[in-house]
Amino acid sequence: MPRPKKISQTQLAQELGISQALVSLTLNGRKAGINTETYDRIWAHAVKRGYRPKGMHPAASPAAQAQQIGIVLRAPLRLNTPSIYFGHVQHGLHTTLEVRDVRAIFIGSEDQLDAAKLKRALTKGTAFHGLVLIGEVARPFLDRLRRFNLPIVAVSARYPGLCHSVLGNEPSALESLVQHLIAFGHRRIGWIGGNIGLGRHEARFQALQTALARAGLQLDPRYKIKRQEADRAEGVEAAHELLAHAGRADFPTALVCYNTSMADGALKTLLRQGWRVPRDLSLASADVSPIATEGTPRITAAGTNPEKLGEAAARLIVQGATADQGFTDLMLPAQLFVGDTTGPASKA
Repeated sequence: MPRPKKISQTQLAQELGISQALVSLTLNGRKAGINTETYDRIWAHAVKRGYRPKGMHPAASPAAQAQQIGIVLRAPLRLNTPSIYFGHVQHGLHTTLEVRDVRAIFIGSEDQLDAAKLKRALTKGTAFHGLVLIGEVARPFLDRLRRFNLPIVAVSARYPGLCHSVLGNEPSALESLVQHLIAFGHRRIGWIGGNIGLGRHEARFQALQTALARAGLQLDPRYKIKRQEADRAEGVEAAHELLAHAGRADFPTALVCYNTSMADGALKTLLRQGWRVPRDLSLASADVSPIATEGTPRITAAGTNPEKLGEAAARLIVQGATADQGFTDLMLPAQLFVGDTTGPASKA
């Protein structure tokens, strides 16, 4: 590609409608007597236009720093991990930052970032205005991040008093699923859980138990399956474990899965085993992703749109709220998506 033409301070001044002297003072780091908004506007425009004066580093300017947000994934997620849910969280984050002329830069996954790597990433070269954590990270790792004094927004995780968070309304989601199943006559409901030990699993599991208790129902421990991870493979394993008890008279007439990946794995297993879904057994997911809404058959699901979580995180981090202003725990509404996998309870 051809090299871009050099841009001068005079051109910048003309494009901004201000004096060249003001541009020169600003780009040489002079703040005294210059309006903060004007100072940032000049730097942002200079960086955007590719202004590269000798001996100066526009990427390190305060205005340029405000144009860069770091992204960290929880362990063991990777950028190439086939996680549809968090992939759509990232999409919502990136698109919302892009329209605000803010760059999202991937720093790494939690288990790949030791203290030395974090120091290199966050104190040298590229400077960040804030960090977005996608998924729940361990408390010691969060403590290390907080030492850099950057605004932090956690997505699908909450750390009271430590950073901002954006969450889906899990109680509302599970309540709507339970009421949907009860309306179809289901009274025996099983649970396929994943990501054991993470707050996201506990939030959904507790929300399910609360919704069932409100309806005078409870989970039978024999039909409560939990897995360490939460992908399709774990959904397949959990379904096989449950089907070993299918001959019992009190076997569930409906299953609720931790997420749509697990629900998809369980669904495929049921269909391969000759089960008619939902005629023989209904199946639902405790979150919403394109696996549920765009697959065949479509999976009944309830939760918060993952792209909306990413969009909300982007807006929150761009605001640049600091700890002195308090922390924001933003909870987004959940919606019920009725697919093809739920129906009247089997009488068998």
